[in-house]
Amino acid sequence: MYAIIETGGKQLKVEEGQTLFIEKLHAEPGETVTFDKVLFVGGDNVKVGQPLVEGANVTAKVDEHGKGDKIVVFKFKKRKNYRRKQGHRQPYTKVTVEKINA
Repeated sequence: MYAIIETGGKQLKVEEGQTLFIEKLHAEPGETVTFDKVLFVGGDNVKVGQPLVEGANVTAKVDEHGKGDKIVVFKFKKRKNYRRKQGHRQPYTKVTVEKINA
């Protein structure tokens, strides 16, 4: 069984036991979080939401918080002596999907 959920402005396909890196959540490591925005549930009996599946949710356990790899944002205009260098590391939350309730 799998589900498509929405979190952090993104849609993700999740299965039980899967580990995900999602946008940072305000939850401590070890806590259980519930995702209520379930768009689709697949498997033996398919449920499609319009836009959400009623009564469906996904529970997951927060493993850790962290930051992703550094990216470099470099702005440049030729012959104008304009250069701007900026780095960015996106924060994430690592979660493990425990149960899909549909």
